[in-house]
Amino acid sequence: TEVSAMPGDTYTFPNKMSHPYEMYSFMHWINSSMATSFLCSLQEELDIRPKVSSFLSRLVNYTNITQGAREHEEEESANVSRKKAPKAPNMGTLMGVYLPCLQNIFGVILFLRLTWIVGTAGIAQSLIIVFMCCSCTMLTAISMSAIATNGVVPAGGAYFMISRSLGPEFGGAVGLCFYLGTTFAAAMYILGAIEIFLKYLLPQAAIFHASGPHGGDSAMLNNMRVYGTLCLSLMALVVFVGVKYVNKLASLFLACVIISIFSIYAGAIKSITHPPEFTVCMLGNRTLERDLFDVCSKTVVVGNETVPSQLWRSFCPEGNVSSAQCDDYFSQNNLTEIPAIPGLASGIISDNMWGDYMQKNDVMEKAGLSSVDAKGPAESIGMYVTADIATSFTLLVGIFFPSATGIMAGSNRSGDLRDAQKSIPVGTILAITTTSLVYFSSVVLFGACIEGVVLRDKFGDAVNKNLVVGTLSWPSPWVIVIGSFFSTVGAGLQSLTGAPRLLQAIAKDNIIPFLRVFGHGKANGEPTWALLLTGVIAELGILIASLDMVAPILSMFFLMCYLFVNLACAVQTLLRTPNWRPRFKYYHWALSFLGMIMCVALMFISSWYYAIVAMGIAGLIYKYIEYQGAEKEWGDGIRGLSLSAARYALLRLEVGPPHTKNWRPQLLVLLKMDEDLHVKYPRLLTFASQLKAGKGLTIVGSVIQGNFLESYGETQASEQAIKNMMEIERVKGFCQVVVASKVRDGIAHLIQSCGLGGMKHNTVVMGWPYGWRQSEDPRAWKTFINTVRCTTAAHLALMVPKNVSFYPSNHERFSDGNIDVWWIVHDGGMLMLLPFLLKQHKVWRKCNMRIFTVAQMDDNSIQMKKDLATFLYQLRIEAEVEVVEMHDSDISAYTYERTLMMEQRSQMLRQMRLSSAERDREVSSGRSFTFYMVLGDIATFQTSSLLILCCPVKAQLVKDRHSLVRMGSLYSDEEEEVLESPTEKVHMTWTKEKCEAERRNHTNAPENFRELISLKPDQSNVRRMHTAVKLNEVIVNRSHDARLVLLNMPGPPRDTGGDENYMEFLEVLTEGLERVLLVRGGGREVITIYS
Repeated sequence: TEVSAMPGDTYTFPNKMSHPYEMYSFMHWINSSMATSFLCSLQEELDIRPKVSSFLSRLVNYTNITQGAREHEEEESANVSRKKAPKAPNMGTLMGVYLPCLQNIFGVILFLRLTWIVGTAGIAQSLIIVFMCCSCTMLTAISMSAIATNGVVPAGGAYFMISRSLGPEFGGAVGLCFYLGTTFAAAMYILGAIEIFLKYLLPQAAIFHASGPHGGDSAMLNNMRVYGTLCLSLMALVVFVGVKYVNKLASLFLACVIISIFSIYAGAIKSITHPPEFTVCMLGNRTLERDLFDVCSKTVVVGNETVPSQLWRSFCPEGNVSSAQCDDYFSQNNLTEIPAIPGLASGIISDNMWGDYMQKNDVMEKAGLSSVDAKGPAESIGMYVTADIATSFTLLVGIFFPSATGIMAGSNRSGDLRDAQKSIPVGTILAITTTSLVYFSSVVLFGACIEGVVLRDKFGDAVNKNLVVGTLSWPSPWVIVIGSFFSTVGAGLQSLTGAPRLLQAIAKDNIIPFLRVFGHGKANGEPTWALLLTGVIAELGILIASLDMVAPILSMFFLMCYLFVNLACAVQTLLRTPNWRPRFKYYHWALSFLGMIMCVALMFISSWYYAIVAMGIAGLIYKYIEYQGAEKEWGDGIRGLSLSAARYALLRLEVGPPHTKNWRPQLLVLLKMDEDLHVKYPRLLTFASQLKAGKGLTIVGSVIQGNFLESYGETQASEQAIKNMMEIERVKGFCQVVVASKVRDGIAHLIQSCGLGGMKHNTVVMGWPYGWRQSEDPRAWKTFINTVRCTTAAHLALMVPKNVSFYPSNHERFSDGNIDVWWIVHDGGMLMLLPFLLKQHKVWRKCNMRIFTVAQMDDNSIQMKKDLATFLYQLRIEAEVEVVEMHDSDISAYTYERTLMMEQRSQMLRQMRLSSAERDREVSSGRSFTFYMVLGDIATFQTSSLLILCCPVKAQLVKDRHSLVRMGSLYSDEEEEVLESPTEKVHMTWTKEKCEAERRNHTNAPENFRELISLKPDQSNVRRMHTAVKLNEVIVNRSHDARLVLLNMPGPPRDTGGDENYMEFLEVLTEGLERVLLVRGGGREVITIYS
């Protein structure tokens, strides 16, 4: 039996199977053989790519990485193998996302400032503030859920999501803003804890005391600074010693927050029937500080005698019962006591519905109470409850917004979650919904239960220095005081723990060089240096010492972060990148844009100058990262956005060619690489950078001769070398290296195919083929002329910098000198535009521009000069104008001899190339003999010597000033010239007669070369040479000291037989000039007089 497992594989077995087990073994063998044969067919793939099973195993292990201080670093310890394997993530939505978000969102503002916000703004506007802030965070949470469920979020929370979605520049800028926000949040929580400590827990601990009626504020600020610094140092020490203690206390702090909130609701419900017994003493309609006196009465009865009360003595310093010696307002108004907590059923909600914004030091007044206006002495102002700061709607927005932050806590723990794709959206959105409901209900309950003057009393002076929200709580105000103190301390510890790790994550990404040191830490990975910097920045917030001033600062940084989270989601959604596949489906780009708008609006509503500063900081960081060149490829959305924008722009450019007003040279620079794959003439790139100044398109191309399959590595090395040189010369553009069997074909391919759509080159820059005269190989100049013809056929402009090694570098400066333009033929205005563009660069800026034109015998040179000056004035180009008259003259003997020398040289080289070709054919056919080679060399030597002896002056003229340099270029390549020779080998049998005949032929060779002496030059060549010599004399006479000379470049002859003469004409035309730029237009106007 034959079984074929795969084509070509045949196995033979016995025909009989005596036992079922043998049949089973037979089938098992077949299956295993087929499987082995199948894997063998993919063996080459398996050598470089993993099997599916191993790939899935690594992927699962990757998602099991636990979060901590080592998210972005690999284990570097020597005893890694002895460490325990990471535990599998087992946290659910409740413990992993919901409760941490609650703990981070609920904070100091709820307990210390929300009652004051309700009293100042009123219930209606307070609901608007809460709605704006909570809507912003909800929209951000939707965008964040989409990003967080679009793959694994290993570390860094918001920083990781933004940087991987928007790129390193945005990621670094927003990551640092988020870090600063978290650091200032730590300062805010510490200030809140110190305020609770000094105001409500232990007022006797104050170090500084008020020295006058208005000195209380400065004394309080100094106390906050001292105790805040001590508290910050203690917290930083706790974090440094061990984060595990902070994490263990997190549950306790969260329990304090929840108990405190429940006590508020319990107190509000109890106030329906049994409101708390707190009263407010009112003098007229003014609120008095309750801790400054014992009873709310002007007189008291002691025994049977009525005596002045403590309050009376405060307003009447003399202690006289006569009202004439007392404060006028005190004398004319009565004292009344009103309940501080009227209760939920009292109807006080209608009085608190609208706001009452105050200026600094305004007295708290209750509308509806009778009052007689009277002015009292300034000393009495200390008895009243006054506003400590000026209030406005925008200020309250900035102060409240930090109480809505903290929504990133769930995404930061993604590695600890059992199902992060499900838990992050559900837990975060549920936490925001819960906190929003608590805030909305708290606003309504505060406004419905507490008296308005008490609500506006920020520090509880009217209720005997009690925390205002504590007066409503049940069973005791101490529940709120102690609970809020511990919750603020816990929130401060959490911020001091999270901020250094965020900075460490940014530092480890290595996108901001000066932060690199903060990526290091202790041996266990704790970010020591980052913690130190965090403490220093938090101390700056402590020194501000005012909770109301620190809150808007961190609001700015968090809003910047949320703004870019929404932007990241919107960009990814609109671009529809293939990798954008979030499991969370309830998102839309419109919601993300709405979230962005709300973030920007809240920033400028809160504090427009803080918003500008925050944006400025983010912008500076962005530009710094961009300048440093963050070489990170994270597949970010900004790159996709750039591609989409580029595609849109390219499609728009396809509509038609650019208008003359928009024309600028888009360069294709042709470079030659040396044997070591280094750029041979970097000054070509220098010239390109000076001409472009970073504007427009620059493509740097090069050709490698060979086979693409064999030269791919060489191509990559050449591209890298060119890119490095472009960076050194500050050329902003693209690099293109092609491999071709012939260099001239590769150049033609570059000219035809470089660019894309409307972003194509319109100008070619190439070097001059130095040493072409000394080379017997015609490829040195044929490639050059072929390139000129290709650019002409493609209707492209052409620039050939001659003597480019003498061109200035980017570090040189010309303090004087001229750029001379010799305008012989009008070919679109290139000669006018190029000097103007060069003068924009600092190297050429101080050079003057001179334009020369040539007048013939029948031209009016005076009128030409006037017309040229008018033309330049209309072009808005400043230049001196000169008209050079060239009279017809007889052809000089020098010109005749120069032409004769040129033609003799061409004929001689042609004979030498024919001899060389014959020798090559002899070698390939196996017919070479030593005597033939000797004869050929002797003939060549004799002819060359004879020519030099006959024409010593002419031979010397062949050597121009550049021929001794003998520099190679793009056009002196080693490509193989196709000769007209038979492809098959010739097999011949030599006889003595044939050898003698061959010797006679080569003996006559010098006679053939002697015909060169009797040559007469072609008359058309003589005329061309005459023109070139005369024009060169004029140019050298006028422009020998110019910094740069620009000339019209004549086109090559239509007949390819005169190519070598064409090169000689160009040499004669540019002889004696240090820097020459030959320019040939592309057949269209590039400059216009119209606006």
